[in-house]
Amino acid sequence: MMSKTCLECGHIFYGRTDKKFCEDHCRNLHNNRLNSDSTNYIRNINNALRKNRRILEALHQHNVKHTHYQFLAMSGFNFSLHTHCQTKKNVTWFYCYEFGYCVYNADSVAITAVPVKQQKQNALFFSAT
Repeated sequence: MMSKTCLECGHIFYGRTDKKFCEDHCRNLHNNRLNSDSTNYIRNINNALRKNRRILEALHQHNVKHTHYQFLAMSGFNFSLHTHCQTKKNVTWFYCYEFGYCVYNADSVAITAVPVKQQKQNALFFSAT
């Protein structure tokens, strides 16, 4: 058997010809480091989408149909992130999962939620995005 150097820790080890790491711990550290940038990016986007959804859900639970753009912005709402959008009658609705909003002008935002029956019909649409 030939001696090799671990790609993670640099220790010399012996093993199969295709082995690259001295142990599972080094292999896991190496792969986690390689994937950390993309994982952090995706995690940050998902956290922001969940925050947007929580804000819209709280307003919807209090039967709020319209609110001020500034109120959402001050609540930490990120208008540049949404899961999908839909145009109805020349008006574009942006959705964070099942809760949607439409910016009418610089001051007014309408809020809606997709009914449960319609969510089941759109299940493929939601899973595809």
